[in-house]
Amino acid sequence: MQLSVIVEAFLIASQDPLSCDEIARLVRARVAEAEDVRARDTEEGRDAPALPDWLAALAATTADQVTAAIQELNAAYQQSQRAFAILERPKGWKLYTRPEYGEFVRQLFPGRKPERLSGPAMETLAIIAYRQPVTKAAIEAVRGVACDGMLQKLLDRDLIRIGGRAELPGRPLLYETTDLFFEHFGIRSIDELPNATELRRVKLPEPEEAKAPADPEQQLALSAIGSLAAAHVPQDEPTPDT
Repeated sequence: MQLSVIVEAFLIASQDPLSCDEIARLVRARVAEAEDVRARDTEEGRDAPALPDWLAALAATTADQVTAAIQELNAAYQQSQRAFAILERPKGWKLYTRPEYGEFVRQLFPGRKPERLSGPAMETLAIIAYRQPVTKAAIEAVRGVACDGMLQKLLDRDLIRIGGRAELPGRPLLYETTDLFFEHFGIRSIDELPNATELRRVKLPEPEEAKAPADPEQQLALSAIGSLAAAHVPQDEPTPDT
């Protein structure tokens, strides 16, 4: 039995993403369990044949070997033109149907229509993504308008969450992105957003500067954040293969 097939079985059976470390641990646990059964049988005087070579060889399975197995599976899926692939997300790997089959898969859910975020919602989400954790006042200072409605919409969509309170007068709430945000945009971390390092470095307007015109660098940063985020919205999101 090959490691790649075992990894595939784990990913099919699990409803949650699995990391390579976790998959390797599960494989080793199965071997340890078999060894324990054999040891018990030996102690109780029952015939206890040695573990099969293929199973014994899995006792030292590593995360790197699991990664290689996933690459092998994806290559096989690509070659045989399968409708799914194994993709990595912040919490691990998961099977997803390929985007090109999205219009067919949607027929399973006739009552659910694809929802697109409005421009203002995308701008608000982009500011949170690039500058998190961030307060509502800071977001409004950047956008120049009230953002209560946009924040509520993003909270309702589970794309952002309240991550705590700032050490500022009044202890304002801090907003940050959720795991669903990473799923929606198909990335593993904020660093994978376009020009993330550059845009996180630019000084944006403070709340007390909200009414003053932003300097050219700030205007450029806000424009870049909005346009990059809008461009990064997937046209066809992968669908979990569960």
